[in-house]
Amino acid sequence: MEGLELVCFGIISNVGAARSMYINAITLAKEGKFEEARAEIEAGNVYFIEGHKEHMQLIQKECAGESVTVTILLMHAEDQLISAESFKILSSEMIDLYERIS
Repeated sequence: MEGLELVCFGIISNVGAARSMYINAITLAKEGKFEEARAEIEAGNVYFIEGHKEHMQLIQKECAGESVTVTILLMHAEDQLISAESFKILSSEMIDLYERIS
């Protein structure tokens, strides 16, 4: 595996873990476990930030004039990043809603 592939898999694995934690936070909120749900989001944020740092490496390379080849793997990694960010936002909102309803 080369540099770009490693970065892509770093993004995918980190934001995938984050997304799973965000989804779990929704489940916890649905069960009325609001503190645990918020803790799960905070734990997910650690992984999300790591995945975002991996992505930032590619942006910095391109800004420095180095060519970054767009591959299906890179597109998948960016898709996963966006998906995780969406779940991050939605999970926080859903926790607030479940808490308000209860």
